[in-house]
Amino acid sequence: MSPADPQPADLPDAGPAPKVLVADDQRDVLESLRFLLRSEGCAVETVTSPRLVLDQLQHQEFDVVLMDLNYARDTTSGREGLDLIRDVRKIDPALPIVVMTAWASVEVAVEAMREGARDFVEKPWDNNRLLSILRTQTALGRAIRRGQRLEAENRILRDRGKSELIAGSPAMQPVLELIERVGPSDANVLITGENGTGKGLVAQVLHRVSDRSENPLITVNIGGLSESIFESELFGHVKGAFTDAKSDRVGRFELADGGTLLMDEIANISMAQQSRLLRILETGELERVGSSRTRKVDVRILSATNADLQEAVNRQTFRQDLLFRLNTVEIRIPPLRDRREDIPELALSFLRRHAQHYRKPVSSFDDGALKALLGHPWPGNVRELSHVVERSVLMSNGDTVHARDLGLQSTAAPASLDEMTLEDAEKLLIRKALERYAGNVSDAARVLGLSRSALYRRLEKYGL
Repeated sequence: MSPADPQPADLPDAGPAPKVLVADDQRDVLESLRFLLRSEGCAVETVTSPRLVLDQLQHQEFDVVLMDLNYARDTTSGREGLDLIRDVRKIDPALPIVVMTAWASVEVAVEAMREGARDFVEKPWDNNRLLSILRTQTALGRAIRRGQRLEAENRILRDRGKSELIAGSPAMQPVLELIERVGPSDANVLITGENGTGKGLVAQVLHRVSDRSENPLITVNIGGLSESIFESELFGHVKGAFTDAKSDRVGRFELADGGTLLMDEIANISMAQQSRLLRILETGELERVGSSRTRKVDVRILSATNADLQEAVNRQTFRQDLLFRLNTVEIRIPPLRDRREDIPELALSFLRRHAQHYRKPVSSFDDGALKALLGHPWPGNVRELSHVVERSVLMSNGDTVHARDLGLQSTAAPASLDEMTLEDAEKLLIRKALERYAGNVSDAARVLGLSRSALYRRLEKYGL
């Protein structure tokens, strides 16, 4: 059924010992294969039914599956095994499958290969041929996975312009490396960094390089949800659940089913909200408000915050068990002041976007403008840079942005209150309140006498 198998001596080094999942309903067959494969240095797991094959694949990774085509339901047609091949392919399309049966026929073999099997052996098997097939398929499977990882990396590089994740500076290389490693997985990721550093863009790239990229990325500013709408927004509600529930509503978790949910400002939710959130993260189950029906969802969780969640845990304002659920991997984004090498490219990217939006011919910065951009401290990070460039597009008269178009104040000394506009003074007070409370929006809003949603609007307005 396949080209002449290479001899073991001709095979390249396959790396770590192959991990093989063997499925057959006959115990003596399993024991024989276990002994044979372990003697060759393989790590072996054995199961007796298709259901157990799928259970194993949900919890472990294997290099190859060696499986019978016939089980208790049917002993000659191979139909049960063919169904299993399709199910395995849905779980892991790159996993090599080698099938075996005592009732071999050209028709069954062809159909097994058509469904996704990589090779086919008859019982009783020839040990040398079987081992050669498994070595070959292990090497091919690992090569396919390496190719997938490289493709994920290439997609990150290709999509930089599209996503504006411009990251040529040394400070951003650890971010790209983590995206490459964890992006294709289903691991929950906590994205941290100051306001305006680009946490949302990192989330977009993580989703884009994952196997969930064909499904939606749903974003919710979870820190801005009041107690009264928290459950309805996240879990949905049914008609009549409360006064304004005029019809059924699907929540964010259901909208993200099969895809990714980004929960922004995760540090700013109450302890009661944290408890409700923890349950769905632990079980994947939810009930819409007003309904007793339990729904199961499959969602990858990305969270973003500018706060120190471990410090919040120490202050007993954030649950340790929730942090464990959210923080499988943390990606910390450096502030713009620590990645100044990226400023010219970022500024040009924003310039092209805003010039196109406002239909203006501006296309470059002069030396004075670039010097001003590189010298500014950028407390609002990349978001502030975008706002400044947008202003420069509106203020410029030709095709080149000059320093005066940027509207950046000198950083030699802070302006006095008498020299500030009302907006400058408000921006300064908001920035100082955020610094005082380590980025906690709820605390900053309280001391400023604003609602949390009003403060969020001002943060967006000022590019903070």
